[in-house]
Amino acid sequence: MNFGKRATNKKRNALTSRSSMLGKKAHVSFLRIIFISLMAILIIGGCMGIGAFKGLIDNAPDISEVNIVPVGEATFVYDANGNQLQKLTAPNSNRMPVSIEQIPLDLQHAVVAIEDERFYEHNGIDIKGILRAGVKGILNGGNFTEGASTITQQLLKNNVFTGWTNESVIQRFKRKFQEQYLAIELEKQVKDKNIILENYLNTINLGNGNFGVQAAAQDYFGKNVSELTLSECTVIAGISQNPTKFNPVINPDKNAMRRKDVLDHMLEQEYITKEQYDECLADNVYDRIKTVDEEQGEETQTYSYFIDELTEQVVKDLQEQRGFTEAQAYNALYSGGLRIYTTQDPAIQLICDEEYGNPDNFPSGTQVTLDYRLTVKHPNGEQENYSKEMLQEYFIQNEDKNFTLLFDSPENAQSHVDTYKAAILADGSEVISENIYLTPQPQSSICIIDQHTGYVKAIVGGRGEKSSSLSLNRATNTLRQPGSTFKPLAAYAAALNEGGMTLSTTFKDEPFKYDSGQPLYNYDRQYHGTVTMRTAITKSYNIPAVKAMVEITPEVGVEYLKKFGFTSILDTLTELPQGSGNFYTDVNSATAIGGITKGVSNLELTAAYATIANNGTYIKPVFYTKILDSDGNVVIDNTPEKTTVLKPSTAYLLTSVMEDVVKKGTGTRLQLSNMPVAGKTGTTDNYKDLWFSGFTPYYTCSVWAGYDNNIVLPKGQARTYQQTLWQKIMQRIHNDLPETEFKVPSTVEKKSICKSSGLLASSSCDAVTEYYDTETLPKKYCSGHKKAKPEENEKPKPEDSVDAPEETTPETPQPPQEPETPTPPTPETPQEQPETPPTPPANQ
Repeated sequence: MNFGKRATNKKRNALTSRSSMLGKKAHVSFLRIIFISLMAILIIGGCMGIGAFKGLIDNAPDISEVNIVPVGEATFVYDANGNQLQKLTAPNSNRMPVSIEQIPLDLQHAVVAIEDERFYEHNGIDIKGILRAGVKGILNGGNFTEGASTITQQLLKNNVFTGWTNESVIQRFKRKFQEQYLAIELEKQVKDKNIILENYLNTINLGNGNFGVQAAAQDYFGKNVSELTLSECTVIAGISQNPTKFNPVINPDKNAMRRKDVLDHMLEQEYITKEQYDECLADNVYDRIKTVDEEQGEETQTYSYFIDELTEQVVKDLQEQRGFTEAQAYNALYSGGLRIYTTQDPAIQLICDEEYGNPDNFPSGTQVTLDYRLTVKHPNGEQENYSKEMLQEYFIQNEDKNFTLLFDSPENAQSHVDTYKAAILADGSEVISENIYLTPQPQSSICIIDQHTGYVKAIVGGRGEKSSSLSLNRATNTLRQPGSTFKPLAAYAAALNEGGMTLSTTFKDEPFKYDSGQPLYNYDRQYHGTVTMRTAITKSYNIPAVKAMVEITPEVGVEYLKKFGFTSILDTLTELPQGSGNFYTDVNSATAIGGITKGVSNLELTAAYATIANNGTYIKPVFYTKILDSDGNVVIDNTPEKTTVLKPSTAYLLTSVMEDVVKKGTGTRLQLSNMPVAGKTGTTDNYKDLWFSGFTPYYTCSVWAGYDNNIVLPKGQARTYQQTLWQKIMQRIHNDLPETEFKVPSTVEKKSICKSSGLLASSSCDAVTEYYDTETLPKKYCSGHKKAKPEENEKPKPEDSVDAPEETTPETPQPPQEPETPTPPTPETPQEQPETPPTPPANQ
């Protein structure tokens, strides 16, 4: 190496030269810039982190407004005796909250042991748990499968951050951060771990549509949660991590493995002893779960006809009385935890159900109607739906142009289904789903009301198996022609109440024509000369009823029908259907004998007769008395609506004459062995609708019979089975009731009158006793009688007179095409029935 003087000076000059000094300074400056930049980045990043942290906190829900109580609770329906009738739930509301005191300590400890072992120690978040989960995730190659959420965090996630099932990665990070922050704040605010645990145990999804431990206990073990054993507690505690995978009904083996984990944790954390541990493992708890599941599976979840109508009325009342929207009303009904107390009498309902389930009460050779739906997948992958209408059209085209969906037997119906399905699948298509519903025909419905309260005690909306909730309810939602049951309501009630007539008022039963020129006949196609109102009602003559209607005017008659509660009566010109140019009204004389446009429901007809039975006071039918919320507060107090329609005297006069209908008129089959009955038969022309509406001093009952498709009922038992049902059901209901008579009001008196003239009887009269309102007592005496020549006693007959076994309502004039002078359609041809209402969200 060169260490000479010249070399040394040269190196010194190089080090102290200007260019070298500048290079050195530049290098130092660059390092400073890097350092300063890094510091700036750290400071800015820190500030941004602090800002983001503050932003997340600021955007978190206000802890003072956070509600940790689970939302969505089952509604319970009770009968008149306080027994549970039905549980109404939406998909996420099968929940029955209980207090922490009702939850066994074993269940509390089991959940804490498996889900959050430091629950009683941490402040809302578990730092040790977070570190443990992080380390395991790193060791597993970044697969962070182990959770570290505490029970407090899980409670917040389920009841506050409810959208967590559909969140992105960023949203999940944000939610987790806010969840941890709120968990700390919640524990500061609540200061009671039991409150947090109680709400958590009432919130969690425990499979099979059960939310909360009480619902799970009842579903899996058929008991309240407070009655669970340690072994049963561990089954439930093992479900929540994955409600489907660990469902003890569907996957008992997997639940058993999870249950052992629960027991291991409980033993390790000293919640149980080794002896208890071994006892639980030896307990074959899954056999009990299977038994309960099989027993509960036999109990139908399909709503009864009573519950069907109840739900409709509750939804309507919540909207009208509480101002709910339709969506809010349905949500309250199925998720609001309501307690609905109904008027249903379980003993009366059972009698109705038993008699309607007895095939001996119905015509032999019962037919069936077919309701059919089919979905197939074609070879090209497309799916196609087929309906009963398409099946019917297929056989119209290929078998019989008059083909209907009414079959003589279930086997015949199935044979046609098989033929149709084979034709659909001939191209190699596959069945995706198929539904076959067979409904026995002819059909029937019944309503029973306590006339003193308006309480509906029982209804049956049809015979045969009820296969779905909110299905066709013939007791409340279908409209049928009422026939002669309308005579006391549309004509005679007003005639007696304000028309100045009495039961001894006479009518000429003679040839009669409507204003349109169409003749009117009685059911026996005969005329009977001069008859009193009592005789006309007892024998159900048509001509006197129409004459009474003409006398009081159809306007007054229809006004009374509206007062009796009928909502389907047309009191003004109405275009049906809209845009058709056809106008109808029921303000005409044919309404007196049931010739109306739309028909009536069984429920409204029963309520009208209950008005007569209740001394003339109409009470709108009541299906429930009150609705409470889950805390016992009154939501609706369903006080019945009452309207005075008739004077008590008028109501009794109608009752008296309708007693004769049963004693010696068209309703002799309806007599009870221990109780008076008053009522009226009704049969439309050609026997398409059959009725009996009647009452005792205790209850009012109506039974309808007919085909759903409105065809003629055949001769024989098919034309009397409505009376059989009424008599059998009402006899059983009254068997143990004290016999009593209809009470005569003080405004009614008896007088002896001439049977022929209806005047006060003289010595030569054939006298009978009649009842009168004290304000309409007869004052004139009959002038007496001389023996008439034979030809004077002859009663005129129409040329085509024939005998008929029972009374019917004959055809009335067809509706006109012009709106000026409308008359109703033929009474025996009801309009199309309303469609079945839509199914709200409910656990079916």
